[in-house]
Amino acid sequence: MAVFNQVEFDNHEQVVFCSDEASGLKAIIAVHNTKLGPAVGGCRLWDYADDVDAVYDVLRLSKGMTYKNAVARLPFGGGKSVIIGDAKKIKSEALFRAFGKHLERLGGSYYSAEDVNITTGDVMTMHKETNYVMGLEGKSGNPSPFTALGTFLGIKAAYQHKHGHQDLSGVKVSVQGLGAVAYTLCKHLHEAGAELFVTDINQASIDRVVNDFGATAVSIDEIYDLDVDVYAPCALGATVNDDTIPRIKASIIAGCANNQLAESRHGEILREKGVLYAPDYVINAGGIINVYYETKPEGYSEAAATKHVEGIYDTLTEIFVRSDAEQKSTHLIADELAQEIIANGL
Repeated sequence: MAVFNQVEFDNHEQVVFCSDEASGLKAIIAVHNTKLGPAVGGCRLWDYADDVDAVYDVLRLSKGMTYKNAVARLPFGGGKSVIIGDAKKIKSEALFRAFGKHLERLGGSYYSAEDVNITTGDVMTMHKETNYVMGLEGKSGNPSPFTALGTFLGIKAAYQHKHGHQDLSGVKVSVQGLGAVAYTLCKHLHEAGAELFVTDINQASIDRVVNDFGATAVSIDEIYDLDVDVYAPCALGATVNDDTIPRIKASIIAGCANNQLAESRHGEILREKGVLYAPDYVINAGGIINVYYETKPEGYSEAAATKHVEGIYDTLTEIFVRSDAEQKSTHLIADELAQEIIANGL
């Protein structure tokens, strides 16, 4: 398995492969960059097709966390971890305690938190073996509502830039993936008067959003063909690709999924097509911002965390304006902004 010559490797400081025979743990921890502080990023539990897919995913996610934390003006570097397996079959206290022991061995170079298929309760189990976890119950807690808030404000910022106002009444939004973050995003959008079109691999998740917010359910494949104003990818990454871009009719792509562009060149294709793309690691930074506030000496403040999350609107506006002025795709402008912050400090 090639690692060092992968484009996604991008000079990672450390990649650790972890296993524990007794619990069945198979995990990878990637530390991309610690210039601004210890690497921080969630742990994802996913049933990858093979180890190569897992390595590819963790490297992309880890680098994304470096840029996310920088653009969010947080004193954190970037890292990520993945546990390989079916969440419905392998979850156990032994598994998460074993993972916690591996975190402890890193000595604080990387702090983990919840992500896909990992709950705050799972993080608390890791915490039995290590202090190198964030998003703990009784402190900042579940970061999902803050990620949803930031994503909602990002959609408003994009709509303001594209149309000169941020009134979402009657605006058609397609939401792909209906996990915890996307459910709360749908709530915000519904309350703002948007018309929702939704899909997910889990029928119960679809039914909940349809019942609670009057959304229209569509098939997983149909989501790309809808005549909507905003496409919000909120599932796994790479849904904006050579196959889907010709089908997407939305003039705005803004969602909470990580790594939405299958390749960097797709960002430029969107710009040439006149589609405004809200860079994923900028718009979905609300959760990590919230987690940061549990590290403050004065203690966690929901009000302070919320105010910081609200700054996502201004950051995206800055990126949109620079993109227009420099005639570069928004994701490249976001990368440049992150690189400037990493080079010059917070």
